[in-house]
Amino acid sequence: MTETIKSVNGIPIRLTPERWTHITEEHSELAGMKYEVLETIHQPRFITIGKTGELLAVNELTDDKYIVVVYKEIQQDGFIITAFITRRIKNLTERQILWQSKD
Repeated sequence: MTETIKSVNGIPIRLTPERWTHITEEHSELAGMKYEVLETIHQPRFITIGKTGELLAVNELTDDKYIVVVYKEIQQDGFIITAFITRRIKNLTERQILWQSKD
């Protein structure tokens, strides 16, 4: 079943079963973390722009681990492309930050 959550821009972002399978096959550490993936879209720590216009929503999992959800917003629709966990936050903070949490 396709899951949908609103981005910080109020755009519904879809996570299809096909994309969830792709994410968990490529990044098995995310299996069982669907809620965290969706919540990262809805309440990220910050959002940066990717090299080809995609958005990267970032949340902190632990002091040295971050979840990154890559997605697209097209007018009033959106979809998740992939997600992964990283320790390399510097690579993300050097990009243009489009939105940042006030917390």
